[in-house]
Formats: sequence, C-alpha cells, structure tokens
Amino acid sequence: MILLKLAAKSIWNRKVSLSLAMISIAISILLLLGVDKIRKETKDNFINTISQTDLIVGARSGSVNLLLYSVFRIGNATHNLSYQSYQEIAAMPRVKWTIPISLGDSHRGFRVMGTNQDYFRYYRYSNQKPLAFKQGQQFTDLYDAVIGYEVAKQLNYQLGQEVIIAHGLVSTAFSLHDDKPFKVVGILQQTGTPVDHTIHVSLQGIEAIHVDWQTGTRSAISISAEKARTMDLQPKTITAFMLGLERKIDTFRLQRQINQYRAEPLMAILPGATLAELWQMIGQFEKVLMLISGFVLVAGLIGLLTTLLTTINERRREMAILRTVGAHGYHIGLLFMLEAIFIVAGGCGLGVVLFYIVQIMLQSWLSASYGLYLTISLLDTQQWMILGAAILFGMLLSLLPAWLAYRYSLQDGLMVKN
Repeated sequence: MILLKLAAKSIWNRKVSLSLAMISIAISILLLLGVDKIRKETKDNFINTISQTDLIVGARSGSVNLLLYSVFRIGNATHNLSYQSYQEIAAMPRVKWTIPISLGDSHRGFRVMGTNQDYFRYYRYSNQKPLAFKQGQQFTDLYDAVIGYEVAKQLNYQLGQEVIIAHGLVSTAFSLHDDKPFKVVGILQQTGTPVDHTIHVSLQGIEAIHVDWQTGTRSAISISAEKARTMDLQPKTITAFMLGLERKIDTFRLQRQINQYRAEPLMAILPGATLAELWQMIGQFEKVLMLISGFVLVAGLIGLLTTLLTTINERRREMAILRTVGAHGYHIGLLFMLEAIFIVAGGCGLGVVLFYIVQIMLQSWLSASYGLYLTISLLDTQQWMILGAAILFGMLLSLLPAWLAYRYSLQDGLMVKN
C-alpha cells in the first residue's frame, strides 16, 4: 500500500513527461481498438451485403465470379441463362420468391440492372433490412428508372431526370440508347451496398432499348420508343436470379437439383458462404492494419521505457533515501514497475475513453459518407485481450529500469554521486 502511494506521488512529481508517455500510449490504444472495430464492422457489413437470399443462380462458372457480377456488379457473366429455365425453377414448389437480374448496360460509369417489382419487395441487406425510398417510388412504366443513393448524389439527379442508357460498360456516341430515354421515378435510401451505385429498370425496359439492336450494334431498322411498347418484351435470357425458399432446410437439396439441371448448365451458390470465401481473399489488409497499429503501440511503450531510463540517474538520491528508511532493493525495483503499470493502465483507460468519443463523433459521418454502420457496444473479449497484452508488455519493459534501479540502490547506499 505504501509503495502504491509512493508510485502515485512519484508520477505526480513528474507529471508532464509521464503524461506525454501516457497520451502516446492512449493514442496507440485508440488506433488498435479503432482498427479492430472498423475491421469487424467492415466484415459484418460485407458479409451482410445481401441478406435472406438462400441461393443465387446463374450460368455455370466460378462461384466467386457469379457473386461478383450478380451482387457487386463487378465484371460480366460468361453466359446468360434462358428465361424459360428461370420460370421453371421459380415455379418449383419449394421456391417462395425470385428476383431476376439482367446486366450489361451502364450510365455514366454506373451499372444498369433490369429486374422486376419483387426486387423492392424481397431484397434484404445488413441483417434483413428492406430497401427504402428516399424519394419517389418503384418503377411502373416501361421507361421508369429507380436510382441508388450514390448515383443521385454523384450525378446530382432528381426525380424526373432523364437517363440515357449506354450499351455495354463504356459510353460512346455509338452505344447510347438515346432514342429511348428513361425517367427517374425513385431514389433509394443509402444502404452502403452496391445497390447505391446501381440504376434499376424493368426487364421489359431492358428489352425495349435492345429491340432494334443486333450483336451489340444498332440495326438498320429503327424502332421508336412508343412502337416498342406494343411489342412482346418478355426477355429470352437473363444474367442471373436470386431466390428465397419456404424452408431453409431445402436449400442444399434445391442447390443440388439446380446444379444438375439438364436443360442447360446452371450453378446455384450460397451467398453467405461465397461472401465469406471472398472476404478471405481480399481481407488480408486487416491483418496489415492491425500489425501497423501494434507497432505504434510498441513505439509508445518504448517511449515510456526511454522516459523511465532517463530518470534513473536523477532519482538516485531518492532511492538512497528510501533505503535509509528501511526499503529493500527489490522495493525500489517494484516501485519502478508499479509506475510503469500505472502509466500503461492509465494510457489504456484514456485510450478506451477516446475510442468511444471518436465512435460517437464519427458514427453519423461514416454512415452518411461510406455506409459503414458503427454499433456502439461494450469491449469484446479480443479487445480486452489487446488491453491486457498492452499492460503485460508495459510491465515486461519496466523490468529493465526496475533492475537498474535495484542495482543502483544496492551500489549507492547513502553514497550518491553528484
């Protein structure tokens, strides 16, 4: 108890230099906990990019490739699947709902997706959240378009805005479907998913803009937008489709049935499992961030060690006086260890306080700017382990100044060199 009081008073007497060391450790703890928090929240947001979808079905290719173009709008399908196969699978008794997806066009760098009204009814993200409209409503007319949050924000689009879709991913004067413009009728709320960067139109709208196109170019016969309304616009092919089942227990059975579909080579993937696989491929950066933050903490602790070592010579008279009042050499060493533990523990406590303050300050901004939803929660087991490891490592580093203090106290006794 006496040693604790002595350590506290000693720290107070050197509060300026040791406060700097404590702040350095606090910033290191803030970085470590912050990186760990963002890593976990990013992973959760990534895994929950799509929710409540049991299977994603497309032409047979790689599972990650199917996930990338159907969910993240990255890349293109090697083949489409027939609309007839889609209808047959959608009509199976175990299937509750389906969302068809038709990709291949774009608008000013944003992907255009053809689908139907079931997309707005059944699509879920981030733990079963439904799509919500910031303005307007879902498409009802052939040339209606619903745009994602980032599309509206970056292009400054409003309701009633005209949208000219381009054939393919590169917009040129020869690839524009400018004879059949779409009109923005809805703007979706931010989701933090690829939905924000997507322009949604009906499957029939996709067919309408391509009725007078052949093999990727406009044909000699031009068909007007109004005439296209009178034509049969049921698609012959789609890119992929999502589906939900009446019972989750049927998922693997239906997946096997689709993978063995005889009419054409198809593949059904489990989106959750494939997302986890994709994260394993691209999530290595999180380990690098944690490693860098760990080095920052080590640098802070070494700064504390340097501070303690530089004060040993200045405190030799103090140690000699303590010896005269009955303190043993190991008491002197223990005093240095307690000071280091106090400073590291104080730095950890201050770092945790800063961690929560920064979370509260950045929560709304991260949500609005990046769609990253931070949940304010108690420290988990791994974060407590980070704090424990910091205190333990600080205690180990304090062994060196503690040993030097112990040795000097034995050597000096009452004879202190000036």
